Amino acid sequence: MREKIPLIARSQKIWYTGFLAVCILLFLLTSWYTNFRVTTLVRNGDAFWDFIMKDFLPPALPQASRIPSVFASVLVTLALALSSTTIAAILAFFVSLFGSEKVSPFPRIAKYVRGFATFLRNIPALVWAFILFSSLGIGTGVGFVALCITSFAFMVRAFVETMEDVSQDCVESLQAVGASFPQRVSQAILPSCLSGFLSWFLYCIEVNIRASTIVGMVGGGGVGLTLFSYIKGFQYDVALSIILLVAVMVILVDRVTERLRKEIQK
Repeated sequence: MREKIPLIARSQKIWYTGFLAVCILLFLLTSWYTNFRVTTLVRNGDAFWDFIMKDFLPPALPQASRIPSVFASVLVTLALALSSTTIAAILAFFVSLFGSEKVSPFPRIAKYVRGFATFLRNIPALVWAFILFSSLGIGTGVGFVALCITSFAFMVRAFVETMEDVSQDCVESLQAVGASFPQRVSQAILPSCLSGFLSWFLYCIEVNIRASTIVGMVGGGGVGLTLFSYIKGFQYDVALSIILLVAVMVILVDRVTERLRKEIQK
């Protein structure tokens, strides 16, 4: 009789089985706690598809007089994403220099810088938008600030991790010959980390294209506000056209930034 060779070690198989059992148990417990029922979802499936087929499909174009304003709102959304990401990236670069213990001239404050960025990052852009709208009012400026805060926090952590992965030989060599902090940054950090910084910057633009649409729906302007106005007016077929337009915009931006990231990393 030929001996069977297991594809996975017995200890790993036990661990994976236990992990799967824990996931199933957690799903059952959370479903019970939140009163989620798969059977209810299946029962109401007909009503959901009936709503989609009758109210959303087929998509319809807005009135001819409003088409230019729809495309203008798309440009506003793009401008919000690009401008907020650019300003956040500039601020994040300077702050991240003090968030890396290997680079910062004050290593003791590095953990506080990272902790502050983590705190800001864990608050979604939508929550920041509600906070700012409640205090400052509705407008694209407030949407810009909300996106800028979350982008800044995200890129601080990303830039710090990029600098932490760089070899310290060059930095230590410059430090040994008496190079100042700005000289170490310009001669060692920037040449080694620039491609990583640009990759994270492009990725953040992708994220902010989606986020700016969501922030716009609660009053931040752009295509999100236009979409929400049609949904409130029960013009779901026109809203679907705008959703498809947003999807096309996001796909195009994703393709462009993905291509740029590949070129940078060559």
